[in-house]
Amino acid sequence: MHAKSHPGFTSANPMGVSLSLPMTRRDALRVGLFSTAGLLLADGTMLRAGEVPAAPRAAPAIKPKARSVIQIFLWGGMSHIDTWDPKPDAGYDYMGEFAKAIPTNVDGIQIGELFPQLAKQADKYALIRSMTHRNNGHETAAYLMQTAHAPGERLAYPSVGAVFSHFKSVGYKGLIPPYVVLTQPQGRFSEEGFLGPRMKPFATGGDPSAPRFEVEGVVSRGVADARQKSRRELLGKMDTMGHAMAASPQLVASEEAKKQAYELILGPGREVFDLSKEKPELRDRYGRHTFGQDCLAARRLVEAGVPYIVINYPGGWDTHSNHFATMRRQCPQLDQGLAMLLQDLQDHGLLESTIVWCCGEFGRGPKVDWQPPWNGGRNHYGNVFTSLVAGGGFKGGHLVGASDRRAEEVKDRPVYPTDLLGSIYALGGIDATAKLPHPMGAEAHVLPAAAEGAKSGGLLTEIM
Repeated sequence: MHAKSHPGFTSANPMGVSLSLPMTRRDALRVGLFSTAGLLLADGTMLRAGEVPAAPRAAPAIKPKARSVIQIFLWGGMSHIDTWDPKPDAGYDYMGEFAKAIPTNVDGIQIGELFPQLAKQADKYALIRSMTHRNNGHETAAYLMQTAHAPGERLAYPSVGAVFSHFKSVGYKGLIPPYVVLTQPQGRFSEEGFLGPRMKPFATGGDPSAPRFEVEGVVSRGVADARQKSRRELLGKMDTMGHAMAASPQLVASEEAKKQAYELILGPGREVFDLSKEKPELRDRYGRHTFGQDCLAARRLVEAGVPYIVINYPGGWDTHSNHFATMRRQCPQLDQGLAMLLQDLQDHGLLESTIVWCCGEFGRGPKVDWQPPWNGGRNHYGNVFTSLVAGGGFKGGHLVGASDRRAEEVKDRPVYPTDLLGSIYALGGIDATAKLPHPMGAEAHVLPAAAEGAKSGGLLTEIM
């Protein structure tokens, strides 16, 4: 049986401080806090007076395997108890209309009844059922999940996508920007942070399920390709100054930029977004809906070498009211598109080099709010929720951590945003302790350290 919870994390602290004795007071302050009862370690474990921590286990070396990342952001917060952490015995006030859990193709792993296709793919992904940060605000929780830095600090840190763009831009020669969002940015926070507009994601706009995927800035609405080409030719003929000053370095640079722009609009760059190149049967298997075609576009972007792709789930999951109807409509689409993406990446030999991670900024309240005006809704919930990770060095067919019997609190192996993003950075070959360039010269690093108050249960080494 592959399903497993964390057996008691005893490896070295990922921020670089060993938990073996002797420990100085400075070391103790870096990994936790002294209290009147003893020492509170960074993972929340209380070390009582006179107790000695377990001998640390040597952390295995992590070999970077991921060349691309696909982040499926379930903005608004998808319910964990209805989906990937069902509790069939919790009763109607908790499970509501979705009282069943179904088996997967991995012994010991069950998921919600609305995900029959993902149930067949469980050997390809791991479920982290003990994600936690206890933040219930959309903007602040989204910032926390995508930067791992605490909201309200003096610096506005960049998202994980912008960090990938910053580090992977070196040597990147693709026509498409290295950080792409399908299709609309959510605007919960400025993803580029202090890295500035150069690291802002390229949002495609448009709808990939439409007959023509009109990517903003690439495909002009209502302008045929032939007309676009004739416009280019006419512009070239009218550029008398360019012909007269062809040797000017400034004009040479301008012409090169223009050439790249047209290659994106009319050449190979544009073709990446042309889903008509795919077989109709494959598009059907992804689902002829926006999310399914987003997933197919993401696979094509991975093939083109784009380092970081975000799919912002169309419509979102902020189900304070009309919860069960929304879940019945959206979960089958998520199930179809995500399951096919995992299979298609594997069929193309890309899953081993592509991380797929899927979650929202938090979960939803496990106890249904039956009172007006919610009438069967679920509210924001950051105490415990579930994330799915696959590919790029993550092992499939595993569970990490566990929630309690009603999915209300972490029962075993808390996983914080620092742990999840740190693991993604490690598999992507990005040093989580590396400095980031701040325009005012401020000290800033990819991830916060324990000394900055960051909570950590350790990297996800059990599935890496």
